[in-house]
Amino acid sequence: MNKILLRSIIVIALACAFGIFWAMGKRGFWEAQISAYEKADRLNPPKPGVIVFTGSSSIRIWDTLADDMKPLDVINRGFGGSRIAEVNHYASRIVLPYRPRAVVLYAGDNDLSAPWFKTPEQGSGDFKQFVEIVHGEVPETWIYFVSIKPSIQRWNNWPKFQKANALIANYIGTQPRVQFIDIGQAMLDAEGKPRADIFLEDGLHMNAQGYAIWTSIIKPVLLNRFANPN
Repeated sequence: MNKILLRSIIVIALACAFGIFWAMGKRGFWEAQISAYEKADRLNPPKPGVIVFTGSSSIRIWDTLADDMKPLDVINRGFGGSRIAEVNHYASRIVLPYRPRAVVLYAGDNDLSAPWFKTPEQGSGDFKQFVEIVHGEVPETWIYFVSIKPSIQRWNNWPKFQKANALIANYIGTQPRVQFIDIGQAMLDAEGKPRADIFLEDGLHMNAQGYAIWTSIIKPVLLNRFANPN
């Protein structure tokens, strides 16, 4: 075995090991978040038929979501650091119990980035599983996939994100009650790069201006279908 091949195998093995240990550490953190949502539901049960926003930290830290989406009745069930696979795992606890009229999912950039390095095809496959999980239980529910966003921190991954977005959009085109919402172009500047004014200092998560862009795109789509709160 030549040295280059051996070195590549070692790098891949270390990355996989790191991913496993990272996930094990995250598991308790995610469980705490999911349990907190369940406790909140027991104390103040959401009305059946709400619109559920779920996914990774871009949803989790959207503190103004409920106000931004008024008069729509929405709840935030995002959990930071998650991938689509984790949303699939916890869907039975933070999505399906609400019998939602719609689910808005944002996840995917964690999937295709370190330490996971999933392929666009794997990310698309995980989303297909999400659709199967939701429609297997609540077939009348609408599912909206918010496209994987461009960001300063993960700009090198943008070609992979674009490929995953294209695969998911193509799949969505074959499915009833599933819709793709593209927020990517609005987050780029005139030179086609991520706008610096819409991100926090980490270059990954958005500030209020970034969420204003998302609201301006996502809310009209939902209002078009769910303007009547009843």
